[in-house]
Amino acid sequence: MKWRIGDVTITRVVELTSSTIGNYILPQATEDRIKAIDWIGPFVNDDCQLVLSFHSLVIETGTRTLVVDTCIGNDKERTYPRWHQMQSSFLEDLAAAGFDRDGIDTVLCTHMHVDHVGWNTRLVDGRWEATFRNARYLYAEDEWMHWQNESQAEYGPVIDDSVRPIFDAGLADLVSSHHEVTSEVSLEATPGHTPGHVSVHITSRGEEAVITGDMIHHPCQIAHPDWSTTADVDPELSALTRARFLELYAGRPVLVIGTHFSGPTAGTLVQDGDSYRLDY
Repeated sequence: MKWRIGDVTITRVVELTSSTIGNYILPQATEDRIKAIDWIGPFVNDDCQLVLSFHSLVIETGTRTLVVDTCIGNDKERTYPRWHQMQSSFLEDLAAAGFDRDGIDTVLCTHMHVDHVGWNTRLVDGRWEATFRNARYLYAEDEWMHWQNESQAEYGPVIDDSVRPIFDAGLADLVSSHHEVTSEVSLEATPGHTPGHVSVHITSRGEEAVITGDMIHHPCQIAHPDWSTTADVDPELSALTRARFLELYAGRPVLVIGTHFSGPTAGTLVQDGDSYRLDY
């Protein structure tokens, strides 16, 4: 799946999709409430369970090739059974989409949760090495500082196997939550899910797109911006950030690309009564 924003191309590379996690992190999304959202069909299964996609988004500007979020990764010690010691074909699928991992020059992580940093590293002869060895890995400084005092023990040693080795290799750059990466790509602070969470804003030739990160996990949160997830560090701030984002971009020709949206994955935001919908 690809999108064109002016001279920029964005390509989705999927590691996996799942309908077992969404309703756990969004318990508000009961069957009755989901059925009441008349446009939600492509984003749920036949049992009205939320479907989540775990994918990377590759941005090509013409002079730069950037990967936004690196999914779950292989060989990692994880407490969630499906992610534990996973063996996915992500790198092969990345290559099939036309991307040599050595040709990636920048990795952007919207935040440092387990399913956004996994392929930062790969296991080589018993050591965690940078997967994209020619890239600079950009992290929001606020996010890095948060994880100096917190752990993701509920998932496994995420920082130690997927983030810290990048710093040890001298490939990490700490940046502002409003950092301009290129003339087309910049970070946009969207805190709440985590303190240093960022979304990615893309502009080219008068066209725009935004990659949400986990500021919006599932499109049902577009209809219900007050639905924060159990994974949000600050649920109230998360809801406020989401509401501001929806108000800012609704009714504008801005492509909103969901980091976990399955199916169409992207669309524009439209006012829908007292709330919003995704027009895809």
